[in-house]
Parts: sequence; C-alpha cells; structure tokens
Amino acid sequence: MANIVLSRIEKSFSQERVLKGIDLEIRDGEFLTLVGPSGCGKSTLLRIIAGLEAQNSGSVRIGERLVDGVRASDRDLAMVFQSYALYPHLTVKENMMTPLRLRDLSVAQRLPMLGRFLPGAAGKLKTMSQAVAETAEVLKIEPLLARKPGQLSGGQRQRAALGRAMVRRPVAFLMDEPLSNLDAALRVHMRTELSDLHRRLASTFIYVTHDQAEALTMSTRMAVMMGGEILQLDTPSRIYADPANRRVAEFVGSPKINLLRGDLDSSGRVTLFGRSLERRVAAAPQEIAVGLRPEHLTIAGVVEGEEIVTADVRSFENLGSDIFLHMSVNDGRETLTVRSNPEVAAHLSTGDRVRVGQLRGAAMVFGRDGERLRFEETTQLAREVA
Repeated sequence: MANIVLSRIEKSFSQERVLKGIDLEIRDGEFLTLVGPSGCGKSTLLRIIAGLEAQNSGSVRIGERLVDGVRASDRDLAMVFQSYALYPHLTVKENMMTPLRLRDLSVAQRLPMLGRFLPGAAGKLKTMSQAVAETAEVLKIEPLLARKPGQLSGGQRQRAALGRAMVRRPVAFLMDEPLSNLDAALRVHMRTELSDLHRRLASTFIYVTHDQAEALTMSTRMAVMMGGEILQLDTPSRIYADPANRRVAEFVGSPKINLLRGDLDSSGRVTLFGRSLERRVAAAPQEIAVGLRPEHLTIAGVVEGEEIVTADVRSFENLGSDIFLHMSVNDGRETLTVRSNPEVAAHLSTGDRVRVGQLRGAAMVFGRDGERLRFEETTQLAREVA
C-alpha cells in the first residue's frame, strides 16, 4: 500500500481545459471521493490516475514510483466502471479469474484446452481458484460464481465487478460512479456494503460520483470539484458544516442551503430580515448572502397579521421522519426551506404565515465574490466541528 500523489495535473481536450493544475495527495487506506457536477473533470482525473488517459502536464506518483507513461496494466490499480464491464460470455468465476490469468499465466498457459496441461499451469490455476473463492466469500457471492452476468441483478453484477477488482489485491481501487445504474433503494444498501468492504480490506478507495449523498456517507475525505479545480478537500462533516465558499455550500447538502440577501455595514454588522446578527465580520461594506441550512431554522408557529420575520408556506416535502417546508419571504422575492418534524407540520397548511427562527451561531456569510466571510470571533459551530 502507498500514498498516491498528483502534482499540477493539467488536461485539455482541443481548446477546453478540463483540469487546471490539480494537486492532490490520497492517503494510504483512505476512502477519498471526488464529487462534483457533470463535466467538472472528476472522471478524467480518475482515468489519469488509472493510466487510461494521459495528462498534458504534471505527474502521478504511487508510493515512491513515478508512473507517468506507465501502462494502466502495470500500475497495480483496479478499476470498477459505471457499466461494470463484465464479459457477458463468461461466468462470474471466469470474470474474476481473468485479471489473474493475464497477470500470472504465460501466453502459452492461457491457451484454451492445452494451456492448463503445460508445466506450472495447474498450480497457478489452483491458487487462482482459491483467491476467487476467498474473495467471493467476503462479498457473499459464492452461489453466483457459476452464473453469467445476464443472469444477475444489478446489485449482483456490482458485487461481481468488485470481486474481479478485489481478487488482484491492488494498491488502490478506482471506482467511477459504480452505483449510478442501480435503483434508489439498492444504492442506499450498496453504500453501506462499500463502506463495510473498505473497513474490512483497509485498502485505498478513490471514488467518483456526482451524488453528494454517496460522498457524505462513505468518504474518509471528499474533494469537491467544479470547473476542473478542487474547491475544497476535507472530511464530509467539515465540508458540510464549514464550506469554503458559496459554490461548495450550494452543492453540498440536500435540500440546498438557504441563501438570503443581507447587508454588511462599515462596522462589520450583518443585517438579515431587518435584524442584525450578534457577531461581526471584518470586511468592507457590501451586499452579502447569508447561508442557513434547513435544519438551522425553526418554526415558531402560525401567526396572524404582520411580523418582522415571517414566511408563507408554499408546499410540503414529506420524507417520513422529516418534513421540509418550502416557503416564500419578502413578499415572494425569496424562498426558504425549513426542516420540521411531522408533529409541527401537521398543524400547518399551504398559505399559512409562520414565524421562522434561526439557531444561534448557525449563519454563514458569503461575500459578493462568493468567498466565505468569517466572523471575527471563533463560533460555536467551528468549535464543534474542530
């Protein structure tokens, strides 16, 4: 096992710069997720690590070994594709043995019919079968070894593809949106299985996804990518609770963070809904965006007449344990999403006007350029995250 270090990786297709000088160190044994919207360059970066794509400049190092120009098959990495890429005419066992046959058998020993009878072939084939059996036991796919991919469900094909990668005992596993073809319930189940598998193997996982839920639930660290750059690299909890800029804050979190127009005066006081926040920001006066996640807002109850901070209920999003209320504020010029429990939401109807309160210390402030503006004192939120 070894660290994987990317230094100043640049990649362009025609005149379009897809990767813009990526620096990234992937630690031995961690589960690192590259997450971002479609077209941000995350899959291209993964293919460069794998050796399936050549960078225009920069270097890739696996441990002490510089692998620029080294073929994919010689990098000791295992790739799991979105389409699984299983050979349809081979059984699961034969699919899992394929990378071992290519690595451990000579060209003559791979010959059909005759190859197995050549000197040394029998012992190698026995070792391969044992490796496949051990991997199948870990993945709980022993009953599937004699089946072909067309006889498997989506989740079973996913496990077979993982087994083919695992059996080689690679330096790292590279996964390019491997759950995107599964239905929602199976994706949730497979997230748990992949996390458990990572803990059992103690291997390095590099995982590409556009689904932030996958990144938040499985990662040791996650790199948020947009426009060919890494905007923030940290643990999922830190990125969610303490985003570096507005783009990260908007991308990470479902439902999305509420971003409300506010003002910052010359004394550093932040004004929102006509009220001033207690904490101050050391920055020039400007129009700002105040970020509040749905769980940082509370419903104070139905009111009659005008209030200073009120919102009109527009719709309900019932997720069972939680209900998200979508509201309008400032006479419909802005929208607000609030997480509520079913007991509170049961007393509300569309069109009701309610008071909305915020948790102390939860607000985030973003400047005109989208960068995070920090409050002067250490916040309670920052202390909890640290």
